[in-house]
This record gives sequence, structure tokens and C-alpha cells, in this order.
Amino acid sequence: MMLAYSLFNIIADATYGALAAVALWGLYCIVVIWNRVKQKRFRNEAQQDAFMEDVEQMLNAGDFDGVTEYCEGDTRALPQMIDMAVSNRQRGLQQARKFMMDRFQRDVMSDLDYRLSWVGTVIKSAPMIGLFGTVFGMMGAFESLSDPSQDVDPAKLAGDIRVALVTTASGLAIAIPLMIMVANINIKIAKMEDLIGSGLGRFIDAFKAGLAKTGGR
Repeated sequence: MMLAYSLFNIIADATYGALAAVALWGLYCIVVIWNRVKQKRFRNEAQQDAFMEDVEQMLNAGDFDGVTEYCEGDTRALPQMIDMAVSNRQRGLQQARKFMMDRFQRDVMSDLDYRLSWVGTVIKSAPMIGLFGTVFGMMGAFESLSDPSQDVDPAKLAGDIRVALVTTASGLAIAIPLMIMVANINIKIAKMEDLIGSGLGRFIDAFKAGLAKTGGR
């Protein structure tokens, strides 16, 4: 009986530990995504417009080296993509655009999708771990009630039921806030894509004019 009771405590503690682990991992991924989006976009449209005005002036003057120097070291997605396109201008407009979009997909969106998939896994697994705790706790409660040779210990029965309820609540308490955070992050990612898309439209027009003026040199 003591062995069974100890085993119950071990499994209950392991369930709590698993819930804590997935909660911390999900929160870590959320923080990484949040910082990644913040790092890769301009703070607002006005800041991006000011940046694009400088780039357009240099492109219209055919100063590709100036654009490269202006974008160098900038960790935001749009400057990195512009730098990639300008560096590959000898390949022509279409190839430069392809390199630019490939870099955005590889360096920005793929990483965000990878992290979001992990958060999605946490959102799905946390309630399942909680459900495991629920089933396990109820099994312990019914085991206590099923032995007619011994008096039922109310404290032990309450402890078994407590494990069942706490693990369920914990799983939901992890999943629900993460779902709200993911929805918020998806909105931020969509805004980032819209902002970058508008900047790319302006860049392509100026880039095309710059290539025509310099012959791609």
C-alpha cells in the first residue's frame, strides 16, 4: 500500500513537472517570436517611409554602393532584403527579386513558423497532460473506494481528487493564455508582412529605375 501511495505521488509530481516544462517552453518560444518580429520590422510606417525615401534617392541617382552601405549591419528584414537585391543586381531584376524573397522566407518566416509550430504543440499537449492527471487522480480515488476491508481515508481521497482537478485546470491555464498570445503574434506578423510588402513595392520601382540608368553596374 505504501509502495502504491509513493508511486502515486511520483506520477503526480511528474505530471506537474511536465506541465511546468511545457509551459516554460511555450512561453520561451512566445518571447523569442515577439522579439524576432520586433527586431525584423520598423517601429512604424513613418520610420520605414523615411528609410525608403533615402534608399529611393540613392537608387534614382544610381548609387548602389551607397544603398549597400546604408543597409549594412541593419538587422531589420527590409534593409537586409534590399541589400541582397542590390548585391545581386548584375543577375537582373527578376533574379535579384528572387534572392530577396528567398532570404525573407528563409531567415524570417521559416524561423517564425518553426517557433509557432512549437507553441501550437504546447497548446495541444498541455490539456492532454492535464487530462492524464485527471484520469490518474480519479483512478487513485476509485482505488481508495474499492477496498472494502479498509476505512476510506478522507484526506487521501481528497488528495487524489485534488490531483485530478489541479492538473486539468493547469493544462487549461497554460493553453488558453498561449492561444491568446499566438493570436496577438499572428496579427503582428501580418502587420509586419504588410509593412514590408509596401516597402518592397517602392523599392522595386526605384530599383528598376536605377538599373535602367546604370545598366545594372
